[in-house]
Amino acid sequence: MNKFSRTWWGDRFINALEAFTDDARLQRGRSYARGGKVLSFEIEQNYITAIVKGSVNPYFGVYKEPTYNISIEITPIAKTRWNEILQQLSSKASVVSRLLLNEVPENIEDSFSELGVYLLPHSRKDFKTSCSCPDYANPCKHIAGVYYLVASQLDQNPFLLFELRGLSKAELQAKLAESPLGKALSEELNTKEVKIEASTSLYTKLSKQQIDQKPSAREFWLGTKRLPQTIEVATPSAVSAILIKKQGDFPAFWQKDNSFIEAMEELYQRVKTKNQNLM
Repeated sequence: MNKFSRTWWGDRFINALEAFTDDARLQRGRSYARGGKVLSFEIEQNYITAIVKGSVNPYFGVYKEPTYNISIEITPIAKTRWNEILQQLSSKASVVSRLLLNEVPENIEDSFSELGVYLLPHSRKDFKTSCSCPDYANPCKHIAGVYYLVASQLDQNPFLLFELRGLSKAELQAKLAESPLGKALSEELNTKEVKIEASTSLYTKLSKQQIDQKPSAREFWLGTKRLPQTIEVATPSAVSAILIKKQGDFPAFWQKDNSFIEAMEELYQRVKTKNQNLM
């Protein structure tokens, strides 16, 4: 069975919904989402609207296939609290770096919970939902179907989590980039790339150098300065696979369920550690 979400944040969004939504209606919602019953849906800030195709149900007096209008409003976090949250996020280098590289770190909720707020849905109070169907339950199966499609959208845009809570991606990254940690990372990201020039030879060009005194045989072979007894280990990059992360996860050509960035990080690590035991 195909999953609606391939990322941890999409999975957690669904798990959060399952914690306070009737399982039977969620199952019907999954079938609605997979069966193409959601004809259209739009997300604008913290509002979600959709049109869902219903089913014939004589019990409710529905004898023709109807369409229902769905509206979902997710409770935003107050602006004053966002200021506190941004200060909290800006103090953590790993969080700042990953958010500026279009990733949402797995421990992002820790920064929110420390302040008594939540990024992911936490309870029924986080949602105001309505559906024009005759079902008395809220959320109904039509609303549940839209929930699953929202989770699938999170795969392509993880920052939708922040937008649904009242903070756009542009504003979030701009605020983080202004912090001391954000400025340090931005300098590394904006470093000018060295222009690649074609070489006419595969070998280093020889050049003549005038010497004043003829060296002895010992100096010729050993040099005038003693070689260092130890070799300093190169400092590893602060951000692994930084060029890949700048483009975001799950690019259009990547059709697998696992993370493209994680696959590239593993490749980078293999290349770095290859033949280390021979040194």
